[in-house]
Amino acid sequence: MFKWQLEKPLAVFDIEATGINPRTDRIIELSIVKLLPKGGKQVLTYVVNPGMPIPPESMAIHGITDADVADKPLFRTLAPAIYKELDGCDFGGYNILRFDVPMLIEEFQRASLNLTFEGRRIIDAQRIFHKREPRDLKAAVAFYCNELYLEGHRAEADAQATVRVLEGQFERYGDLPRDLTELDRYCSVRDPSWVDRDGKLRWAGGEIVINFGKKKGEKLRELARTDTSFLRWILKGDFATDTKEIVSKILEGKRIDPIGAAIGDQLAVLKDAVDPEVV
Repeated sequence: MFKWQLEKPLAVFDIEATGINPRTDRIIELSIVKLLPKGGKQVLTYVVNPGMPIPPESMAIHGITDADVADKPLFRTLAPAIYKELDGCDFGGYNILRFDVPMLIEEFQRASLNLTFEGRRIIDAQRIFHKREPRDLKAAVAFYCNELYLEGHRAEADAQATVRVLEGQFERYGDLPRDLTELDRYCSVRDPSWVDRDGKLRWAGGEIVINFGKKKGEKLRELARTDTSFLRWILKGDFATDTKEIVSKILEGKRIDPIGAAIGDQLAVLKDAVDPEVV
């Protein structure tokens, strides 16, 4: 099927959610198309009770109602099984770096599971597409597959369409990297100075500094001595879990080294989660 050699399963997945904020919204539907090294694929779809009302604007996009999920399990109930399915897989998807992966990380963390990215490659069909032909998934299916795509905004249909787009991209672009490590680099837009995945904290001269607002450029270690109220505001505010964990460690006097900073290094592939590129 693909023009590359898969060393391990490639889990191409898509998420439908109550909204687009990974910290305040919740997964409603998750579909995984697992491409296997020896050929073939497995399709797994989970419908999830988000534990909150589905906003009308989200319902209008994917068509999933509160009634549809009323008797479905919460994500934390499904989390161990999903985690096991993703174990040992590389990841693929469409716009996965900006939306699906951050959403999945937050849901797993709420379920007390740490989704690690050590040793994983992430292949984003949108990155390839936008570098070559800047458009959306519907246009990608038409362009690469010569198909009219009318089934959008349900997780399984979108994940299956993404697989077909990836196949079409490899047919069209003979110079596209076949090695997944190289393709991971090609798909990613990263700032190696970021400590957390949202870029709220960054490394500067061996120190973690604030990378937003009026405190931008100030050292986290210094603020832990002179302005703990600002750091505690971060802990109570609408910031990603990994940002809060780093701030909390600094407040506790723990040392975080630029090399081997577990949270920052583990999530380095998600550095473009705040990229303003339009979905």
